[in-house]
Amino acid sequence: MTVLRIKGRPIPCRAILFDKDGTLLDFMQLWGKWVEILLSLMEGYLYSIDIEKKMTSLPSLLGIKYDEQGLMIDYDRTGPLAMGTEEEITALLAWQLYEVGVPWDEGLKLVAQFSSTAMVEVKKLRPAKPIVGICELLEACRNSGILLGVVTSDRTSEAVEHLGWVELSSYFKSMVGRDRVTHGKPDPEMVILACRELGVSPNEVVVIGDSNVDMRMGKAAGVMMTIGLGIEEGRSPYLHDADLIIQDYTSITVE
Repeated sequence: MTVLRIKGRPIPCRAILFDKDGTLLDFMQLWGKWVEILLSLMEGYLYSIDIEKKMTSLPSLLGIKYDEQGLMIDYDRTGPLAMGTEEEITALLAWQLYEVGVPWDEGLKLVAQFSSTAMVEVKKLRPAKPIVGICELLEACRNSGILLGVVTSDRTSEAVEHLGWVELSSYFKSMVGRDRVTHGKPDPEMVILACRELGVSPNEVVVIGDSNVDMRMGKAAGVMMTIGLGIEEGRSPYLHDADLIIQDYTSITVE
């Protein structure tokens, strides 16, 4: 069995399952533009209907962080943008519209339209960027026979498309999005399906992700190890269920 050496620790495994956004692809590069367009459309709509009632700041509601110049620079890794599904984010924003008098069904419809419009613009730009070091790790895994899969809260077709923009999709023999399972993260169903498609048992698999729902999902499925990709080394308040935390992929070698 091939061995991963993670921060000097040997981990024999047959397969790795990766989260997508924030783990394979730079989260802000891809979703920052989507959020920017989506929120602009929502704010424009509220202005058009002359809403005066105070409402929660939409960026803070999603966990978006700005610098002093007002530029979007980061996101809350414990927030809905980091861990929520499309349906959950739609409901969250529709609730804000409901709070200012928009009927619930109309709010859901409007947010879905705004989201779709924003995604059309994102697809024109293709703003995907691989996480530093991931291309080298994927190539090393393929050369050594480690099987690879993706487990993501995105739709499967979108995951394939986004990874295809940066020529990474061919590395993965299983691609499991939220639309392919009954229950999303942290339920173990995604991991179990991916393992079935790869022909491995969960106890032969490592899960790598950037949020704690990935860690909980892996634990619930009984994987051999969960690895959190954090913004700093050591323990993390938002990756508290990770077996190991790495800051970047230079901490992993394949032997």
